[in-house]
Amino acid sequence: MTGCRLCGSATLASVVDLGATPPCESFLAADRLDEPEPAYPLHLRVCTDCWLAQIPPLITPEETFSEYAYFSSFSTSWVEHARAFVADAVERVGLGSEGAEGTEGAEGAEGSGSFVVEVASNDGYLLKHVVDRGIRCLGIEPSVNVGAAARDAGVPTLTEFLSPETGAAVRAEHGPADLVVANNVYAHIPDVVGFTQGLRALVADDGWVSIEVQHLLTLIEENQYDTIYHEHFQYYTVASAIRALASGGLALVDVELLPTHGGSIRLWARPAEVAGEPSRQVADVLAREKAAGLQELSGYTEFSARVAKVRRDLLKFLITAAERGETVVGYGAPGKGNTLLNHCGIRPDLLAYTVDRNPYKHGRFTPGTRIPILPPEQIAADKPDYVLVLPWNLRAELTEQLSFVHEWGGRLVFPIPELSIVEGTSLKEGTA
Repeated sequence: MTGCRLCGSATLASVVDLGATPPCESFLAADRLDEPEPAYPLHLRVCTDCWLAQIPPLITPEETFSEYAYFSSFSTSWVEHARAFVADAVERVGLGSEGAEGTEGAEGAEGSGSFVVEVASNDGYLLKHVVDRGIRCLGIEPSVNVGAAARDAGVPTLTEFLSPETGAAVRAEHGPADLVVANNVYAHIPDVVGFTQGLRALVADDGWVSIEVQHLLTLIEENQYDTIYHEHFQYYTVASAIRALASGGLALVDVELLPTHGGSIRLWARPAEVAGEPSRQVADVLAREKAAGLQELSGYTEFSARVAKVRRDLLKFLITAAERGETVVGYGAPGKGNTLLNHCGIRPDLLAYTVDRNPYKHGRFTPGTRIPILPPEQIAADKPDYVLVLPWNLRAELTEQLSFVHEWGGRLVFPIPELSIVEGTSLKEGTA
Protein backbone atom coordinates (compact mmCIF):
# COMPACT_ATOMS: atom_id res chain seq x y z
CA MET A 1 0.00 0.00 0.00
CA THR A 2 1.27 3.49 -0.80
CA GLY A 3 -0.66 5.37 1.88
CA CYS A 4 -3.77 5.61 4.05
CA ARG A 5 -6.90 6.01 1.96
CA LEU A 6 -8.45 8.34 4.53
CA CYS A 7 -5.70 10.72 5.63
CA GLY A 8 -2.96 9.99 3.09
CA SER A 9 -0.33 9.10 5.69
CA ALA A 10 2.47 6.74 4.65
CA THR A 11 2.85 5.24 8.14
CA LEU A 12 0.97 1.94 7.92
CA ALA A 13 1.80 -0.86 10.37
CA SER A 14 1.10 -4.57 9.83
CA VAL A 15 -1.70 -6.09 11.94
CA VAL A 16 -2.09 -9.59 10.39
CA ASP A 17 -1.07 -11.18 7.09
CA LEU A 18 -3.49 -13.91 5.95
CA GLY A 19 -1.62 -14.81 2.78
CA ALA A 20 -3.40 -14.70 -0.57
CA THR A 21 -7.01 -15.77 -1.14
CA PRO A 22 -9.60 -15.51 -3.91
CA PRO A 23 -12.43 -12.97 -3.51
CA CYS A 24 -14.70 -14.46 -0.87
CA GLU A 25 -17.94 -14.35 -2.86
CA SER A 26 -16.54 -15.79 -6.12
CA PHE A 27 -18.27 -19.16 -5.76
CA LEU A 28 -17.31 -21.54 -8.54
CA ALA A 29 -19.72 -23.29 -10.90
CA ALA A 30 -18.85 -26.91 -11.63
CA ASP A 31 -17.72 -26.11 -15.17
CA ARG A 32 -15.09 -23.68 -13.80
CA LEU A 33 -13.25 -26.11 -11.56
CA ASP A 34 -10.47 -26.69 -14.10
CA GLU A 35 -9.94 -22.99 -14.72
CA PRO A 36 -7.31 -20.85 -12.98
CA GLU A 37 -8.54 -18.89 -9.99
CA PRO A 38 -7.02 -15.49 -9.11
CA ALA A 39 -5.91 -14.90 -5.53
CA TYR A 40 -4.97 -11.59 -3.93
CA PRO A 41 -2.93 -10.71 -0.83
CA LEU A 42 -5.01 -10.28 2.32
CA HIS A 43 -2.86 -8.17 4.62
CA LEU A 44 -4.46 -5.91 7.23
CA ARG A 45 -2.53 -2.79 8.22
CA VAL A 46 -3.40 0.17 10.43
CA CYS A 47 -2.61 3.83 9.84
CA THR A 48 -0.68 5.15 12.83
CA ASP A 49 -1.92 8.69 12.20
CA CYS A 50 -5.73 8.32 11.89
CA TRP A 51 -5.90 4.66 13.08
CA LEU A 52 -8.02 3.45 10.17
CA ALA A 53 -7.34 -0.28 9.67
CA GLN A 54 -7.33 -1.21 5.99
CA ILE A 55 -6.31 -3.65 3.27
CA PRO A 56 -5.05 -2.72 -0.20
CA PRO A 57 -7.82 -2.07 -2.79
CA LEU A 58 -6.74 -4.93 -5.05
CA ILE A 59 -10.20 -5.65 -6.42
CA THR A 60 -12.85 -3.11 -7.36
CA PRO A 61 -16.42 -2.96 -6.02
CA GLU A 62 -17.59 -3.41 -9.62
CA GLU A 63 -15.86 -6.81 -9.74
CA THR A 64 -17.57 -7.93 -6.55
CA PHE A 65 -21.01 -6.37 -6.55
CA SER A 66 -22.25 -6.28 -10.15
CA GLU A 67 -23.68 -9.74 -9.47
CA TYR A 68 -23.69 -10.75 -5.83
CA ALA A 69 -24.21 -14.09 -4.08
CA TYR A 70 -25.42 -12.69 -0.73
CA PHE A 71 -29.15 -12.17 -0.15
CA SER A 72 -29.90 -10.67 3.28
CA SER A 73 -33.42 -12.09 3.52
CA PHE A 74 -32.11 -15.65 3.97
CA SER A 75 -31.13 -14.79 7.55
CA THR A 76 -34.20 -14.78 9.80
CA SER A 77 -32.43 -12.92 12.59
CA TRP A 78 -31.11 -10.29 10.17
CA VAL A 79 -34.60 -9.55 8.85
CA GLU A 80 -35.81 -9.16 12.44
CA HIS A 81 -32.85 -6.89 13.18
CA ALA A 82 -33.91 -4.70 10.24
CA ARG A 83 -37.55 -4.62 11.39
CA ALA A 84 -36.52 -3.49 14.88
CA PHE A 85 -34.21 -0.84 13.42
CA VAL A 86 -36.99 0.63 11.28
CA ALA A 87 -39.33 0.77 14.28
CA ASP A 88 -36.66 2.58 16.32
CA ALA A 89 -35.74 4.96 13.48
CA VAL A 90 -39.36 5.99 12.97
CA GLU A 91 -39.44 7.17 16.59
CA ARG A 92 -35.94 8.66 16.73
CA VAL A 93 -36.15 10.62 13.47
CA GLY A 94 -39.89 11.25 13.55
CA LEU A 95 -40.63 9.61 10.21
CA GLY A 96 -44.13 9.98 8.79
CA SER A 97 -46.03 8.26 6.01
CA GLU A 98 -47.39 9.79 2.80
CA GLY A 99 -49.52 12.79 3.57
CA ALA A 100 -47.47 13.83 6.61
CA GLU A 101 -45.47 17.04 6.59
CA GLY A 102 -41.89 16.60 5.37
CA THR A 103 -38.83 18.28 6.82
CA GLU A 104 -37.36 19.89 3.72
CA GLY A 105 -38.84 20.42 0.26
CA ALA A 106 -37.08 20.15 -3.09
CA GLU A 107 -37.78 20.44 -6.74
CA GLY A 108 -38.73 17.06 -8.13
CA ALA A 109 -39.75 15.58 -4.77
CA GLU A 110 -42.42 12.92 -5.09
CA GLY A 111 -45.40 13.41 -2.81
CA SER A 112 -45.05 14.46 0.81
CA GLY A 113 -44.19 12.83 4.10
CA SER A 114 -40.80 11.46 5.01
CA PHE A 115 -38.30 9.99 2.57
CA VAL A 116 -35.85 7.19 3.45
CA VAL A 117 -32.92 6.08 1.29
CA GLU A 118 -30.90 2.94 1.96
CA VAL A 119 -27.50 2.58 0.32
CA ALA A 120 -26.51 -1.02 -0.50
CA SER A 121 -30.13 -2.05 0.10
CA ASN A 122 -29.55 -5.64 -1.08
CA ASP A 123 -32.82 -7.53 -1.68
CA GLY A 124 -35.02 -5.04 0.16
CA TYR A 125 -34.78 -6.86 3.50
CA LEU A 126 -34.90 -3.53 5.42
CA LEU A 127 -36.85 -1.18 3.18
CA LYS A 128 -39.76 -3.58 2.92
CA HIS A 129 -40.51 -2.61 6.54
CA VAL A 130 -40.45 1.04 5.48
CA VAL A 131 -42.80 0.26 2.57
CA ASP A 132 -45.15 -1.56 4.97
CA ARG A 133 -45.41 1.64 7.03
CA GLY A 134 -46.38 3.68 3.98
CA ILE A 135 -43.19 5.74 4.09
CA ARG A 136 -41.68 6.78 0.77
CA CYS A 137 -38.30 5.15 0.18
CA LEU A 138 -35.65 4.23 -2.35
CA GLY A 139 -32.92 1.61 -2.33
CA ILE A 140 -29.57 2.21 -4.05
CA GLU A 141 -28.10 -1.21 -4.81
CA PRO A 142 -25.26 -1.88 -7.26
CA SER A 143 -25.86 -5.63 -7.69
CA VAL A 144 -28.19 -6.27 -10.59
CA ASN A 145 -29.48 -9.64 -9.37
CA VAL A 146 -30.30 -8.71 -5.77
CA GLY A 147 -31.69 -5.32 -6.82
CA ALA A 148 -34.10 -7.14 -9.13
CA ALA A 149 -35.22 -9.29 -6.19
CA ALA A 150 -35.93 -6.11 -4.20
CA ARG A 151 -38.05 -4.65 -6.97
CA ASP A 152 -39.93 -7.94 -7.24
CA ALA A 153 -40.68 -7.59 -3.52
CA GLY A 154 -42.15 -4.11 -4.08
CA VAL A 155 -39.15 -2.06 -2.91
CA PRO A 156 -38.19 0.79 -5.31
CA THR A 157 -34.53 0.23 -6.13
CA LEU A 158 -31.96 2.07 -8.24
CA THR A 159 -29.09 -0.01 -9.64
CA GLU A 160 -26.08 2.22 -8.97
CA PHE A 161 -22.99 2.65 -6.82
CA LEU A 162 -23.16 5.65 -4.51
CA SER A 163 -20.97 8.61 -5.44
CA PRO A 164 -21.37 12.34 -4.86
CA GLU A 165 -22.90 12.55 -8.34
CA THR A 166 -25.36 9.71 -7.69
CA GLY A 167 -26.37 11.30 -4.40
CA ALA A 168 -26.98 14.67 -6.04
CA ALA A 169 -29.00 13.09 -8.87
CA VAL A 170 -31.22 11.17 -6.44
CA ARG A 171 -31.76 14.30 -4.35
CA ALA A 172 -32.70 16.31 -7.46
CA GLU A 173 -35.24 13.71 -8.60
CA HIS A 174 -36.73 12.55 -5.30
CA GLY A 175 -35.90 15.30 -2.83
CA PRO A 176 -33.57 15.15 0.19
CA ALA A 177 -33.77 12.14 2.49
CA ASP A 178 -34.88 12.55 6.08
CA LEU A 179 -32.95 9.37 6.85
CA VAL A 180 -30.13 7.72 4.93
CA VAL A 181 -29.29 4.17 5.98
CA ALA A 182 -25.95 2.53 5.14
CA ASN A 183 -25.79 -0.82 6.89
CA ASN A 184 -22.76 -3.05 6.33
CA VAL A 185 -21.45 -1.07 3.38
CA TYR A 186 -19.14 1.56 4.90
CA ALA A 187 -16.36 -1.04 4.98
CA HIS A 188 -17.01 -2.11 1.39
CA ILE A 189 -15.95 1.03 -0.46
CA PRO A 190 -12.34 2.00 -1.21
CA ASP A 191 -13.20 5.67 -1.78
CA VAL A 192 -14.19 6.53 1.79
CA VAL A 193 -14.26 10.27 1.19
CA GLY A 194 -16.29 10.11 -2.04
CA PHE A 195 -18.82 7.70 -0.52
CA THR A 196 -19.23 9.91 2.56
CA GLN A 197 -19.77 12.91 0.31
CA GLY A 198 -22.44 10.87 -1.46
CA LEU A 199 -24.21 10.30 1.86
CA ARG A 200 -24.13 14.03 2.54
CA ALA A 201 -25.54 14.75 -0.91
CA LEU A 202 -28.49 12.45 -0.19
CA VAL A 203 -29.42 13.62 3.30
CA ALA A 204 -31.52 16.68 4.10
CA ASP A 205 -29.72 19.57 5.74
CA ASP A 206 -31.56 18.72 8.98
CA GLY A 207 -31.65 14.96 8.34
CA TRP A 208 -30.00 11.88 9.78
CA VAL A 209 -27.56 9.23 8.57
CA SER A 210 -27.41 5.80 10.20
CA ILE A 211 -24.45 3.54 9.51
CA GLU A 212 -23.85 0.02 10.83
CA VAL A 213 -20.37 -1.41 10.50
CA GLN A 214 -18.34 -4.03 12.32
CA HIS A 215 -16.45 -2.66 15.31
CA LEU A 216 -12.69 -3.13 15.11
CA LEU A 217 -12.62 -3.35 18.90
CA THR A 218 -14.55 -6.64 18.96
CA LEU A 219 -12.79 -7.91 15.83
CA ILE A 220 -9.48 -7.65 17.69
CA GLU A 221 -10.72 -8.77 21.11
CA GLU A 222 -12.71 -11.78 19.82
CA ASN A 223 -10.27 -13.06 17.17
CA GLN A 224 -12.78 -12.38 14.39
CA TYR A 225 -10.16 -12.41 11.68
CA ASP A 226 -12.37 -14.24 9.19
CA THR A 227 -14.29 -10.99 8.71
CA ILE A 228 -11.17 -9.67 6.98
CA TYR A 229 -11.71 -10.21 3.27
CA HIS A 230 -11.34 -8.33 0.02
CA GLU A 231 -14.85 -6.87 0.08
CA HIS A 232 -13.95 -5.10 3.33
CA PHE A 233 -11.46 -2.40 2.50
CA GLN A 234 -11.39 -0.84 5.98
CA TYR A 235 -12.26 -1.61 9.60
CA TYR A 236 -13.51 1.10 11.94
CA THR A 237 -13.22 2.20 15.49
CA VAL A 238 -15.51 5.03 16.56
CA ALA A 239 -12.44 7.26 16.54
CA SER A 240 -11.57 6.50 12.90
CA ALA A 241 -15.25 6.67 11.91
CA ILE A 242 -15.44 10.24 13.24
CA ARG A 243 -12.55 11.15 10.94
CA ALA A 244 -14.21 9.42 7.99
CA LEU A 245 -17.57 11.11 8.53
CA ALA A 246 -15.94 14.51 8.81
CA SER A 247 -14.36 14.04 5.38
CA GLY A 248 -17.84 14.36 3.86
CA GLY A 249 -19.29 17.05 6.09
CA LEU A 250 -21.01 14.77 8.61
CA ALA A 251 -20.58 14.66 12.39
CA LEU A 252 -21.21 11.79 14.79
CA VAL A 253 -23.94 12.49 17.36
CA ASP A 254 -24.58 9.06 18.87
CA VAL A 255 -23.35 5.48 18.75
CA GLU A 256 -24.92 2.15 19.69
CA LEU A 257 -23.07 -1.10 20.39
CA LEU A 258 -24.74 -4.01 18.60
CA PRO A 259 -24.20 -7.79 18.76
CA THR A 260 -24.54 -8.21 14.98
CA HIS A 261 -21.60 -9.68 13.04
CA GLY A 262 -19.93 -10.52 16.32
CA GLY A 263 -19.97 -6.87 17.42
CA SER A 264 -20.94 -3.82 15.41
CA ILE A 265 -21.41 -0.11 15.92
CA ARG A 266 -24.42 1.88 14.76
CA LEU A 267 -23.30 5.42 14.01
CA TRP A 268 -25.91 8.18 14.06
CA ALA A 269 -24.61 11.21 12.17
CA ARG A 270 -25.99 14.51 10.94
CA PRO A 271 -24.73 17.35 8.74
CA ALA A 272 -22.00 19.06 10.74
CA GLU A 273 -23.88 22.37 10.78
CA VAL A 274 -26.78 20.94 12.85
CA ALA A 275 -25.13 18.06 14.70
CA GLY A 276 -24.48 19.65 18.08
CA GLU A 277 -22.55 17.90 20.85
CA PRO A 278 -22.17 14.09 20.67
CA SER A 279 -23.84 11.90 23.27
CA ARG A 280 -22.20 10.52 26.40
CA GLN A 281 -22.20 7.10 24.75
CA VAL A 282 -19.78 8.37 22.11
CA ALA A 283 -17.33 9.46 24.80
CA ASP A 284 -17.73 6.13 26.63
CA VAL A 285 -16.93 4.03 23.54
CA LEU A 286 -13.98 6.25 22.64
CA ALA A 287 -12.65 5.67 26.15
CA ARG A 288 -13.04 1.89 25.77
CA GLU A 289 -11.14 1.96 22.49
CA LYS A 290 -8.34 3.99 24.03
CA ALA A 291 -8.14 1.63 27.01
CA ALA A 292 -7.82 -1.31 24.60
CA GLY A 293 -4.81 0.37 23.01
CA LEU A 294 -6.43 0.93 19.62
CA GLN A 295 -4.94 4.41 19.29
CA GLU A 296 -1.43 3.04 19.64
CA LEU A 297 0.36 -0.01 18.23
CA SER A 298 0.19 -1.92 21.52
CA GLY A 299 -3.46 -2.80 20.86
CA TYR A 300 -2.60 -4.66 17.65
CA THR A 301 0.65 -6.51 18.36
CA GLU A 302 -0.79 -9.75 19.81
CA PHE A 303 -3.57 -10.22 17.25
CA SER A 304 -1.51 -12.17 14.72
CA ALA A 305 -0.46 -14.75 17.32
CA ARG A 306 -4.05 -15.28 18.45
CA VAL A 307 -5.14 -15.73 14.82
CA ALA A 308 -2.50 -18.43 14.40
CA LYS A 309 -3.89 -20.29 17.43
CA VAL A 310 -7.42 -20.31 15.97
CA ARG A 311 -5.98 -21.92 12.83
CA ARG A 312 -3.98 -24.54 14.72
CA ASP A 313 -6.89 -25.50 16.98
CA LEU A 314 -9.35 -25.90 14.10
CA LEU A 315 -6.92 -27.96 12.01
CA LYS A 316 -6.07 -30.16 14.99
CA PHE A 317 -9.77 -30.85 15.54
CA LEU A 318 -10.46 -31.65 11.87
CA ILE A 319 -7.41 -33.88 11.48
CA THR A 320 -8.20 -35.78 14.68
CA ALA A 321 -11.81 -36.29 13.56
CA ALA A 322 -10.63 -37.60 10.17
CA GLU A 323 -8.21 -40.03 11.81
CA ARG A 324 -11.06 -41.34 13.98
CA GLY A 325 -13.23 -41.88 10.91
CA GLU A 326 -15.71 -39.21 12.04
CA THR A 327 -17.55 -37.08 9.49
CA VAL A 328 -17.47 -33.28 9.55
CA VAL A 329 -19.59 -31.08 7.27
CA GLY A 330 -20.16 -27.35 7.22
CA TYR A 331 -23.18 -25.15 7.70
CA GLY A 332 -23.30 -21.93 5.71
CA ALA A 333 -21.18 -20.53 2.90
CA PRO A 334 -20.63 -16.92 4.04
CA GLY A 335 -17.81 -14.72 2.84
CA LYS A 336 -16.14 -14.92 6.26
CA GLY A 337 -16.14 -18.69 5.99
CA ASN A 338 -14.02 -18.52 2.87
CA THR A 339 -11.36 -16.46 4.63
CA LEU A 340 -11.25 -19.09 7.38
CA LEU A 341 -11.19 -22.06 4.99
CA ASN A 342 -8.46 -20.60 2.82
CA HIS A 343 -6.29 -19.41 5.70
CA CYS A 344 -6.50 -22.83 7.33
CA GLY A 345 -6.03 -24.72 4.05
CA ILE A 346 -9.17 -26.80 4.58
CA ARG A 347 -10.19 -29.04 1.67
CA PRO A 348 -12.92 -31.68 1.14
CA ASP A 349 -10.77 -34.35 2.84
CA LEU A 350 -11.36 -32.51 6.12
CA LEU A 351 -14.74 -30.87 5.39
CA ALA A 352 -16.77 -33.05 3.03
CA TYR A 353 -19.19 -30.28 2.03
CA THR A 354 -21.05 -27.31 3.39
CA VAL A 355 -24.72 -26.37 3.04
CA ASP A 356 -26.47 -23.05 2.60
CA ARG A 357 -30.06 -21.80 2.55
CA ASN A 358 -29.37 -19.65 -0.51
CA PRO A 359 -30.29 -21.63 -3.67
CA TYR A 360 -27.91 -19.43 -5.69
CA LYS A 361 -24.98 -21.26 -4.10
CA HIS A 362 -26.26 -24.82 -4.51
CA GLY A 363 -24.11 -26.88 -6.85
CA ARG A 364 -21.27 -24.37 -6.63
CA PHE A 365 -17.96 -24.66 -4.81
CA THR A 366 -16.22 -22.44 -2.29
CA PRO A 367 -13.51 -20.23 -3.80
CA GLY A 368 -9.99 -21.52 -3.38
CA THR A 369 -10.85 -24.55 -1.27
CA ARG A 370 -13.32 -26.10 -3.77
CA ILE A 371 -15.69 -27.46 -1.12
CA PRO A 372 -19.10 -28.36 -2.60
CA ILE A 373 -22.15 -26.39 -1.44
CA LEU A 374 -25.37 -28.38 -1.04
CA PRO A 375 -28.94 -27.70 0.18
CA PRO A 376 -29.43 -27.77 3.98
CA GLU A 377 -31.47 -30.99 3.83
CA GLN A 378 -28.25 -32.91 3.15
CA ILE A 379 -27.28 -32.73 6.81
CA ALA A 380 -30.34 -34.65 8.02
CA ALA A 381 -29.86 -37.19 5.21
CA ASP A 382 -26.20 -37.89 6.07
CA LYS A 383 -26.28 -37.52 9.87
CA PRO A 384 -22.65 -36.35 10.27
CA ASP A 385 -20.78 -36.51 13.56
CA TYR A 386 -20.01 -32.77 13.53
CA VAL A 387 -21.35 -29.66 11.82
CA LEU A 388 -18.85 -26.81 11.55
CA VAL A 389 -20.84 -23.56 11.70
CA LEU A 390 -19.13 -21.01 9.47
CA PRO A 391 -21.48 -18.01 10.10
CA TRP A 392 -20.60 -18.10 13.82
CA ASN A 393 -22.03 -14.60 14.24
CA LEU A 394 -25.53 -16.15 13.98
CA ARG A 395 -24.76 -18.54 16.81
CA ALA A 396 -28.05 -18.31 18.71
CA GLU A 397 -30.17 -18.51 15.56
CA LEU A 398 -28.25 -21.43 14.08
CA THR A 399 -27.95 -23.39 17.32
CA GLU A 400 -31.75 -23.41 17.37
CA GLN A 401 -32.09 -24.15 13.64
CA LEU A 402 -29.65 -27.05 13.90
CA SER A 403 -30.98 -28.50 17.17
CA PHE A 404 -32.11 -31.59 15.21
CA VAL A 405 -28.45 -32.59 14.83
CA HIS A 406 -28.36 -33.84 18.42
CA GLU A 407 -31.03 -36.46 17.59
CA TRP A 408 -28.33 -38.80 16.25
CA GLY A 409 -25.63 -37.61 18.64
CA GLY A 410 -24.19 -35.00 16.28
CA ARG A 411 -22.51 -31.89 17.63
CA LEU A 412 -22.04 -28.32 16.44
CA VAL A 413 -18.58 -26.77 16.19
CA PHE A 414 -17.90 -23.03 16.35
CA PRO A 415 -14.36 -21.98 15.36
CA ILE A 416 -14.34 -18.38 16.66
CA PRO A 417 -13.51 -16.68 19.02
CA GLU A 418 -12.06 -20.04 20.08
CA LEU A 419 -12.92 -23.59 19.15
CA SER A 420 -16.03 -24.79 21.00
CA ILE A 421 -18.25 -27.84 20.60
CA VAL A 422 -21.97 -27.68 21.38
CA GLU A 423 -23.68 -30.92 22.39
CA GLY A 424 -27.42 -31.26 21.97
CA THR A 425 -29.73 -28.37 22.87
CA SER A 426 -28.23 -27.81 26.30
CA LEU A 427 -25.47 -25.56 24.86
CA LYS A 428 -22.97 -27.56 26.90
CA GLU A 429 -19.62 -26.62 25.44
CA GLY A 430 -16.22 -28.24 25.42
CA THR A 431 -13.04 -28.14 23.42
CA ALA A 432 -11.73 -30.70 21.01
